Amino acid sequence: MKKFNEFLTEKAGKGLTIFDIDDTLFVSKARVIVVNTNTGKTKALTPMEFNSYKLRKHEEYDYGEFKSAKLFYQTATPIGRMVEKAKAIIKNATRKGSKVIIVTARANMDDKKLFVKTFESHGIPMKDVYIERAGNMSGSSAENKKVIFRKYLKTGEYSRIRLFDDHKENLKALLDLKNEFPSVDMFAYLANLKGSVKRIK
Repeated sequence: MKKFNEFLTEKAGKGLTIFDIDDTLFVSKARVIVVNTNTGKTKALTPMEFNSYKLRKHEEYDYGEFKSAKLFYQTATPIGRMVEKAKAIIKNATRKGSKVIIVTARANMDDKKLFVKTFESHGIPMKDVYIERAGNMSGSSAENKKVIFRKYLKTGEYSRIRLFDDHKENLKALLDLKNEFPSVDMFAYLANLKGSVKRIK
């Protein structure tokens, strides 16, 4: 198990740290609804279930709850240890020229300011943190996040990248880019609901 202060060590060169939101930084009551367009029947998916769900024939997603900034603001419960990691890393990394971003499987929220306010109300400084929304693309969560990871890696700015996410497929999506970007050190950390992390290789 990596000690907390080891996450704060900044080596030479710029680093990029990426955090997921749902079930990594926060737990919220938002669900993705699957609607059967033939029968009208619906079922609700948790963020964890949504990560790996494959739509069947005549099914489509209703992201209404997932797009509601108000629901997120009212129900988001911070995962304490991970939020503390994020706060410390943001403070430490951005001071040294590195970058911290959040990459979520959600699409655009209906109220961006209220969405960002949720993070700030739990002490996460968002002034220098950009939120990338993978849900704006049509692929799976992991495929969409991979597109975003590649976009940042292609800038050539970063000598290392580390990802904190609760879904193994998203972590594998980052590690799959190792052959494409062999000079970049990549660290993938599987997060759990207690805020503990385990490195995946």
